Order: sequence, then structure tokens, then C-alpha cells
Amino acid sequence: MAFRKDFLWGGATAANQCEGGYNEGGRGLANVDLAPVGPDRFPVITGEKKMFDFDNEHFYPAQEAIDMYHSYKEDIALFGEMGFKTYRLSIAWSRIFPLGDETEPNEEGLKFYEDLFKECRKHGIEPLVTITHFDCPMHLVEKYGAWRSRELVGFYENLCKVIFNRYKGLVKYWLTFNEINMILHAPFMGAG
Repeated sequence: MAFRKDFLWGGATAANQCEGGYNEGGRGLANVDLAPVGPDRFPVITGEKKMFDFDNEHFYPAQEAIDMYHSYKEDIALFGEMGFKTYRLSIAWSRIFPLGDETEPNEEGLKFYEDLFKECRKHGIEPLVTITHFDCPMHLVEKYGAWRSRELVGFYENLCKVIFNRYKGLVKYWLTFNEINMILHAPFMGAG
């Protein structure tokens, strides 16, 4: 039995897992950047241990990840060779709005994703975009208490308006939140 011709065969990543370039292109620091490898990972992602900035005692994989920020063209070409028809990825909120509460977006961040989506289209790949895959700008964590504050609804709405308008015609499928239940299991990583 074969898949239907319109079946979207593909793969998925999260910005914090693959992009790297955490301090490039005007990007701000996000909660997910601060999840270290090692014995402190679980206490940090659950919020038992507060980690609001990098230190010299831990390794933070999101800083470099697989460096898709610099190699997305090659990565997407490989996806195309694999026969991907869709690529589910997430946008780093702090790449579009470095602090999260600005009124104007970061043009460099917007351009990065625009180029990435165009590269997908070039290879016949339909982008399926998750707006928030655990990302929360650290400024929103420190100033507002992250999603404990209703003010984040307005900041999220602003993010959505900006990306929906900017990527109209490039992105057809949007997901709001990845695994929203992670707020219960890993509250710092899941929502700041």
C-alpha cells in the first residue's frame, strides 16, 4: 500500500535543537538556551535550579547546536535528497523579538526565516512552522515571570501578526505551541 500523493512525508526540528547562532543576527537569549547537559539539566528545566544566564561550569548545547543558522541551505538540500515533502520547524521567538516585548521586530531574524522558507520551497518542501517550541525570551521571564503574566498573550499575539504577515505565501501550515503539557513536567524549559 502506498501513501497518497498529497501525503506530507518529512521530518522535524526545533530552533533550539538545531539553529545555534544564539547570539547572532540580533537574537536575544531564550530560556531553552540555558538548558545545560549533565546532572543539572533536570533541575534547570523543571525550575528547581535557577539559571538565567550562562556560566563557565556547564555546557549549553543550544549555543551551537548543529549550526543550522549557517548551514541551512546544505541541510535543506539534504532533506530534499531524502525525499522530504514537509519540514516541521520552529521559529525562535527571541530571533524575531530579541526581548519579546518590542513593538518592532528584528529584521535580520525575519530575513533568516524568510530565506530558510524560500530554500524549502526551492527543494519542493512545504514548511510546517511551530510558533513556540518551548522558546521564551529571557527578558520576558525576568521582567514578567513568563507565562504567569497575562501580558505575554499580547506579546505572543504581536509575534503571530508579524510572522503571519511576513511569511504569507511562504508558510501555509502553522502550529501554535509544541507539547504545551510540558509546562507541567518541565516548567522552565516548557514555558520559561
